[in-house]
Amino acid sequence: MTASVVGIIGGSGVYDIPMENARWERIASPWGEASDEVRRGEVGGLPVVFLPRHGRGHVQSPSSINYRANIDVMKRAGVTDLVSLSAVGSLKEDLPPGTFVLVDQFIDRTFAREKSFFGAGCVAHVPFAHPVSPGLMETVAAALEAEAIAHVRGGTYVVMEGPQFSTLAESQLYRSWGASVIGMTNMPEAKLAREAEICYCTVAMVTDYDSWHEEHGEVDVAKVIEVLKANSGNARRLVSRIARDFPKEHRACPIGSDRALDHAIMTVPEKRDRELLKKLEAVAGRVLRA
Repeated sequence: MTASVVGIIGGSGVYDIPMENARWERIASPWGEASDEVRRGEVGGLPVVFLPRHGRGHVQSPSSINYRANIDVMKRAGVTDLVSLSAVGSLKEDLPPGTFVLVDQFIDRTFAREKSFFGAGCVAHVPFAHPVSPGLMETVAAALEAEAIAHVRGGTYVVMEGPQFSTLAESQLYRSWGASVIGMTNMPEAKLAREAEICYCTVAMVTDYDSWHEEHGEVDVAKVIEVLKANSGNARRLVSRIARDFPKEHRACPIGSDRALDHAIMTVPEKRDRELLKKLEAVAGRVLRA
């Protein structure tokens, strides 16, 4: 069995969750600079690795984040299970600000980001029909229940490019699709985690009603920040609970997300680009060395 290492990607509200032996550490990646150093430590003997998605001080916009470097760094840190904490807007009346949503589907509307570790010289196609690892989602749901945090299981997250918020017409369109929440950061993060064979789960923390709600109007950034601060306390409690209760041995993913590359690489060995293979060592070494 593989020992569990829990990764957290999120914002300032969980920078300083209590950990034993906590330290900031820079991990080099062949994909460029990650958003920041990672904060490593232990909670109840469980290794935890935290990466601030936007960098400390929020210096990266959703479009400028180097998602490939971020996921590669988490893989190099040994992360087996990755929990993403993301601020989102609600597209449904019954998902008010303050609600945490365990989404299970995504609609990717981003267009200015590198979305795969693979490409010319080493082509791979991973299954992605079910982007969230159900075993990890159940663990996170149990932690939300234990902490009595208002939450909903299931829902679709529309990932827009940003950094601007939606127009009214866009917001109404996404509602007509039946989507639950909208944000700017979980793609291609979730896709890359699957390519790296890391179990992935999103906790989408609602801050506003996007721009569709007649009584709330367009997104008010000042109000969003107020809700963000309120959500951060719950996020800290959630992360601490997840780490305290997490199984010390990694459990095989029911949908195989931790073995997603078993049959994914299409390029025959003699045609693979050697320089790309070097960059893929952490992400895909398990299958490339086989």
